[in-house]
Amino acid sequence: MSSDSLSIAKTEYQAGQDAFERGQYRQSVEFLEKASALLSPTSQLAGEVHLWLVTAYEAAGLRTEAIDLCRKMTRHPDYKTRTEGKRILYILEAPQLKRPAEWLTQIPDLNELQNGESKLRQAAGTPTKSTPSQSRYQPIEPADPDQVDTQDNRFVWVALIAAGLVLVSLIGLS
Repeated sequence: MSSDSLSIAKTEYQAGQDAFERGQYRQSVEFLEKASALLSPTSQLAGEVHLWLVTAYEAAGLRTEAIDLCRKMTRHPDYKTRTEGKRILYILEAPQLKRPAEWLTQIPDLNELQNGESKLRQAAGTPTKSTPSQSRYQPIEPADPDQVDTQDNRFVWVALIAAGLVLVSLIGLS
């Protein structure tokens, strides 16, 4: 493997991770597949790429591809990749539980964020452009000193006397 293809694979791998963390799962799959194609399938870096690729497949809704890749990873020469592949395969092959709809929270598809950020803002009910008249934050008016109750309620003195009595009683007991 040449150093050029290794550096390209690392760049694609990093781009795949970044796309995954931004919620762009299909784009992440593309980057990670490119990185995987450039690497030797038995290398440790290829194992790391495959771990990310399995996660990206699952997030993109490509469960069968994720399971197939996990099965290949269970025969990988790297011990860490093998054990992680077995662990993830166990999770992916587990039966799906039925959950009531009220237990779930709908997460918006972040792929639409690039194409139409204003659509998400409209769905969330936030204005697309902020103008001074639409500002959600209003400055706090300073309080009128004549309206503030400054009468001492003597709590501080009571607390100091109580603390003093406790100290005197502790000194007296010792």
